[in-house]
Amino acid sequence: MSKNQFENDSKVAIAIGAHPDDIEFMMSGTLMMLKEAGYDIYYMNIANGNCGSVEYDAEETARVRKQEAQKAARLLGAQFYESLCNDLEILYTTGLLRKLTAVIREVKPTVVLTHPPQDYMEDHMNACRLAVTAAFSRGVPNFETIPPVPALNKDVTVYHALPYGLCDAMGKPVIPGAFINTSTVFERKLEALACHKSQQNWLDVSQGLNSYLATMEEMSLKVGTMSVSYKHAEGWMQHSHLGFCGPDANPLKDALGENYKSG
Repeated sequence: MSKNQFENDSKVAIAIGAHPDDIEFMMSGTLMMLKEAGYDIYYMNIANGNCGSVEYDAEETARVRKQEAQKAARLLGAQFYESLCNDLEILYTTGLLRKLTAVIREVKPTVVLTHPPQDYMEDHMNACRLAVTAAFSRGVPNFETIPPVPALNKDVTVYHALPYGLCDAMGKPVIPGAFINTSTVFERKLEALACHKSQQNWLDVSQGLNSYLATMEEMSLKVGTMSVSYKHAEGWMQHSHLGFCGPDANPLKDALGENYKSG
């Protein structure tokens, strides 16, 4: 078997979020379901969460939130990747793109899970843009990465999670193209989110969330109701195949079978 054939046959998924806890809120159930289906899984937040506190300074907040994210990644069974920048500094720049493309080439994913193009905050939307372009740039040998990593000849399918709050930036509800049944892993999803203990007070103050755990459960149940079939669910929208994979590629459906439902 050739190296390129091995790369295309290997089953790998990476979740790319903006901040620590974004993956746990909207993507971690699907990530765990993929692991149960035989995928190697990876976990990365582009920003380090340094602005997410009203109690600690930026340096201490980043340290605490990294520890929380590492704990959550271990609970999910995912390999942890270091963040690349501070909060509110996720900008669509060449430097960040070179670094994130290097990660994509190293991980060699079959599936990339990330934010939707429309969300309530710029960090989420810029994280989406960077993840999509990094996935596209995986096989472009003349695009140099930081650190240098050879171009990757492997199909990748990109999926966008629902926005936090299940609405776009204008408050319009977003209807997913597919649902993943996360009922069997929901308690672990809740436990992974609970690793981010520093966020209880921050989210109470900054966004009026009386309990971030209850908020996540409410969204999970609402998406389950939208699916008609599942109690708990995560919603996904599949990115265009052009430049990424074959026109009929849908590895989430292939891997998860009866736990996948088209919207």
